[in-house]
Amino acid sequence: MQKITRNVLLDMEEEEDDEDDGDIVLENLEQTIVPSCGSLESQHDFRTPEFEEFNGKSDSLFFNDGQRRIDFVLVYEDESKKEPNKKGTNEKHRRKRQAYESNLICHGLHLEATRSVLDDKLVFVKVHAPWEVLCAYAEIMHIKLPLKPNDLKTRGSAFGRLNWFTKFLSVDESIIKPEQEFFTAPFEKNRMNDFYVVDRDTFFNPATRSRIVYFILSRVKYQVMNNVNKFGINRLVNSGIYKAAFPLHDCKFGHRSEDPSCPNERYLLYREWAHPRSIYKKQPLDLIRKYYGEKIGIYFAWLGYYTQMLLLAAIVGVACFLYGYFNQDNCTWSKEVCNPDIGGKIIMCPQCDRLCPFWKLNITCESSKKLCIFDSFGTLVFAVFMGVWVTLFLEFWKRRQAELEYEWDTVELQQEEQARPEYEAQCTHVVINEITQEEERVPFTACGKCMRMTLCASAVLFWILLIIASVIGIIVYRLSVFVVFSAKLPKNLNGTDPIQKYLTPQTATSITASIISFIIIMILNTIYERVAIMITNFELPRTQTDYENSLTMKMFLFQFVNYYSSCFYIAFFKGKFVGYPGDPVYWLGKYRNEECDPGGCLLELTTQLTIIMGGKAIWNNIQEVLLPWIMNLIGRFHRVSGSEKISPRWEQDYHLQPMGKLGLFYEYLEMIIQFGFVTLFVASFPLAPLLALVNNILEIRVDAWKLTTQFRRLVPEKARDIGAWQPIMQGIAILAVVTNAMIIAFTSDMIPRLVYYWSFSVPPYGDHADYTMEGYINNTLSFFNIADFKNKSQGNPYSGLGDHTTCRYRDFRYPPGHPQEYKHNIYYWHVIAAKLAFVIVMEHVIFSVKFIISYAIPDVSKLTKSKIKREKYLTQKLLHESHLKDMTKNMGVIAKRMTEVVENNLRPKLD
Repeated sequence: MQKITRNVLLDMEEEEDDEDDGDIVLENLEQTIVPSCGSLESQHDFRTPEFEEFNGKSDSLFFNDGQRRIDFVLVYEDESKKEPNKKGTNEKHRRKRQAYESNLICHGLHLEATRSVLDDKLVFVKVHAPWEVLCAYAEIMHIKLPLKPNDLKTRGSAFGRLNWFTKFLSVDESIIKPEQEFFTAPFEKNRMNDFYVVDRDTFFNPATRSRIVYFILSRVKYQVMNNVNKFGINRLVNSGIYKAAFPLHDCKFGHRSEDPSCPNERYLLYREWAHPRSIYKKQPLDLIRKYYGEKIGIYFAWLGYYTQMLLLAAIVGVACFLYGYFNQDNCTWSKEVCNPDIGGKIIMCPQCDRLCPFWKLNITCESSKKLCIFDSFGTLVFAVFMGVWVTLFLEFWKRRQAELEYEWDTVELQQEEQARPEYEAQCTHVVINEITQEEERVPFTACGKCMRMTLCASAVLFWILLIIASVIGIIVYRLSVFVVFSAKLPKNLNGTDPIQKYLTPQTATSITASIISFIIIMILNTIYERVAIMITNFELPRTQTDYENSLTMKMFLFQFVNYYSSCFYIAFFKGKFVGYPGDPVYWLGKYRNEECDPGGCLLELTTQLTIIMGGKAIWNNIQEVLLPWIMNLIGRFHRVSGSEKISPRWEQDYHLQPMGKLGLFYEYLEMIIQFGFVTLFVASFPLAPLLALVNNILEIRVDAWKLTTQFRRLVPEKARDIGAWQPIMQGIAILAVVTNAMIIAFTSDMIPRLVYYWSFSVPPYGDHADYTMEGYINNTLSFFNIADFKNKSQGNPYSGLGDHTTCRYRDFRYPPGHPQEYKHNIYYWHVIAAKLAFVIVMEHVIFSVKFIISYAIPDVSKLTKSKIKREKYLTQKLLHESHLKDMTKNMGVIAKRMTEVVENNLRPKLD
């Protein structure tokens, strides 16, 4: 093999890597091949260019000998079948691949190549890890494996007499049997006898085997360029040398495998988890974790727990909505707006400079009725409830997460995490480790790291500023198009026109701006996803956890500004700084600031949330469900029409869609953005938890359906928690208290109404002699003299205005003719003081309750702590006793031999 390999390498030294490396120097490439591994033609059934002919069953998971299990599959196109004009590139690919596969063999893996039964250009390289390789790398990776069956009771129902109900919602244990639990410890080859090895074929389950093989595939070298090692299957796939690399599903999802040794876990997951008829059942988390790994399992556990908690929030939200709906007829201020003798006689001032007409207040009758539904006392109750709910959710999730850490054996996972292959490949600088005082290699110096961080931070800041610029563009659109809608829509002062009754200039502007905002959000989101990945790759984090946490913070910061900026504008800026009709405030010196309806901007915020949440859910379903389904459908159509042969398991899986390493990241991101909508602005939309609940019930099953039917099997990965998403949710929970308090105080009209209600006999609030809301609308609208318009054209009386010399506008200012005309009156300052006092009181009350709840609910339950301590004690005792037994046995053997030696030496003398 040495001769073959060296010839290949010497030939490759003269080639250029046109794909991704530029000009390369390969004089050290022979260092990447371990010598004396045998020839490629004879080693482990891998034959070049002749291949094994597939002669097994379509669902077979083994080599053609029926003995060695397929742990991974590599796919490439045979260069001899490609276009002649790409001969140079094809030859480079073949030589790199040959060097890589030689190294795989040298690392102890078994390879077997098989041509496709549908497309003879495709070659499938099946990879098998023998027992010795699995044991060696299990020790390197610190994989925990069973010592003895666990005699502790780890699961039990907390529902007592409701067991019949929980049994109805749970998966039938006769179909999916509970996993046997073990005490575990990091594997060590020299302590093989201490581990629970009943059968070598089942000691490493398929998920662990695939994980070990992927670890090897990610670290095997194939080239050296400028003294930098190039290795890893990911790089080979990205450069097109391999078409794909994936572990196999164990069977078809629609029916059981014909192989009696197949566990049929995919079939069980589809039947009891992904199928629509199982939508009411609990998720089989243990089987999900066993088949897909802890990282996928913890995501579905979190999503399921979040959905369960949303049920309580949805019930309270619907109750608050119904309270507002059934009490809207008792809304006094809405009645005054709709009353033709009150709202019908109030002439409102124009809301723009030239084309906007005078209008009567009663044209906003329909919007004021809808506003009564959302801007009610129930909204205040619900906002306080959600501040407590989010704390309960986070605290109880920590406890549930701790239970899963124990049950899934990931309590001490941090010790297992290895450096990313991309990081190791760039380690060219030698530094002294401050702890060990030994030399170690790092990818860049402290100065280089500082430079990279600065560049990355600058790039992130640039994109955030770009989002802000897009938000400013939407605001300019709103300011401009409001004038257009005011000029084009019917101008009937009496508000009797059927179009004007439901479509006011404010409503038309709000709806169109929300739709455009959503489109811009999705476009920027698509672009920034790639930019964020490029920035994170440039940072070069050390571990996969560091990589995902860094990418998470960048993506969430972007998404936060992207999705929520328009909502923040409507809630806290629109209509707050508008001046008054005679002296309006201009934005950018040109555009007159927007004004809210007389009832405030709360209804517009509700509209914005509905469009963005609904549009996002629809878009995600199209992107996540229809796209892979259509792609697979097209692929099946071409394959069926091209061949009638039965394709093997590896070929069926190859034609499924790849999910990608960041597929789960996007699922988390989608749910966290939804979590922000549910908590940050829930005071304006109490139905948000209900929409989120319905979406999540479908999301769980849709994600399950995608994983089991449309995507290749993912490489199982370990994870002990949800990572950086936990502190992000905690930050959102804190911010949600502030935003909801400010929405109630400054966006809704609740505080001015309460001030008016409780100050019934105090001038200038009114002359009502009892607690009532009558006269509230008239009290909140100030007077403006039409003759005081600076631009007389805008004060040109509209037909039907009659003898009116004044118009009204929404503010608390002194009337014309007053010594302080058009200045804020005392009522304004009282309302401002009440709003600030409300925000402070509400925040302190909710934060106090949150602190008490956080203190009262420990992150890890007492029972789980006891189980962890007892397992650690029993594990150490087991290993210690086993070690003592071995030492005692060895000492006994030594003593026996010494006795025999002494007796043999003394016997001749005694004789």
